[in-house]
Amino acid sequence: MAEQLLTGLKVIECGNLVSAPYLGKLLADLGADVIKVEEPAGDLSRKRGPFPGDTPHVEKSGLFLYLNTNKRGVTLNLRAPKGQALLHSLCAQADVLIHNYHPSEMASLGLDFERLHRANPGLIMTTISYFGLTGPYREYKAYEIIGANAGGWAFISPGASDYPELPPLKAFGHQSDFQGGVHAGVATLGAYYHKCLTGEGQHVDVSIQECIAAILEMNFMHWTYAGKEASRLGRRSIFPWCMLDCQDGKIFVVNVEEDQWQRMVDLMGNPEWASLEIFKDRVTRGQNYDALLPFLQEWAAEWKVMDLYRAGQERRICFAPVNMMSDLFESAHLQAREFFTRISHQAAGTLTYPGAPFKVSEGGWAIQNPAPLLGQHNNEVYGALGVSPAEIAELKKQGVL
Repeated sequence: MAEQLLTGLKVIECGNLVSAPYLGKLLADLGADVIKVEEPAGDLSRKRGPFPGDTPHVEKSGLFLYLNTNKRGVTLNLRAPKGQALLHSLCAQADVLIHNYHPSEMASLGLDFERLHRANPGLIMTTISYFGLTGPYREYKAYEIIGANAGGWAFISPGASDYPELPPLKAFGHQSDFQGGVHAGVATLGAYYHKCLTGEGQHVDVSIQECIAAILEMNFMHWTYAGKEASRLGRRSIFPWCMLDCQDGKIFVVNVEEDQWQRMVDLMGNPEWASLEIFKDRVTRGQNYDALLPFLQEWAAEWKVMDLYRAGQERRICFAPVNMMSDLFESAHLQAREFFTRISHQAAGTLTYPGAPFKVSEGGWAIQNPAPLLGQHNNEVYGALGVSPAEIAELKKQGVL
């Protein structure tokens, strides 16, 4: 295959689960040579599903398989002196080291930037943690749910809730960790560009709390501008702005302008109730949404989602299907853009994966290799450092690999 955008970039990845592995995936899928360093028991994501047939297997985790395409994989005990020595040898030949180990563990695992920088002045080390490397929270332990709450995201979700007795609800899965990986990717490539100009490496410190706080958009501005606290509680001030149940699924509708509402009334056949005083404008519709919603729901129940969506589009009414995973997989648009890709893995078989969320005209994204088996490339990677097969076998016996 022709050279990709990041062909020649040498990356070492250490850590578990999502944030650092997703950063590694973004780089690897654009052509970087990423060596994934796992602890001898494997990345914790190997224990996370889904699994084919719902049968747990260290080589078949859907999360792991997705996050680690195009990487070479080795095992290494970073708590052992010999393990740290091998890591430092790898880093001496690398452009970038990325990891998401806790700041309090970095020194004991050999992830000491000053030492690594002395051996390789051009090395870029990217550390992803929940609270960053400085500040009073740097030592705090955290998981993704803490990052979502600490960044302010969960407090405003779900929006316009009628249930004040229910707690905040974070987004499904590891979304905060994915944000950490994406933001780290921008900063890491910026540091790499600087290195290309100056030859100087540096330490990139990424805080997931700050990644989330940075994307709260107008919710944060309400406080900084006016001292008003955004909340998930309370009703929308304008209406319709809601989900409706159709025959075969849900559809989202929002009318923020009167002309949109009038076109929707026309689509509904100009029912008599639409002329009631309590529905005269978007504010009164918002004030009386509990009276309006049953009318809208009764009408929407007669439609199929895509039929209503297309009818609304023809009349410039803001509808949007609420897609389930099966809807995405069957999307003609995503298929036309070749978003999904089929990958064959020697243990998990051939599966369909999400592809890249972007296109580039030259040297773009590609998946050429599936996620590695645990320790699959030990001989290849350590052999390139001068470690013989017999020495590799002995290191494995000693628990170093």
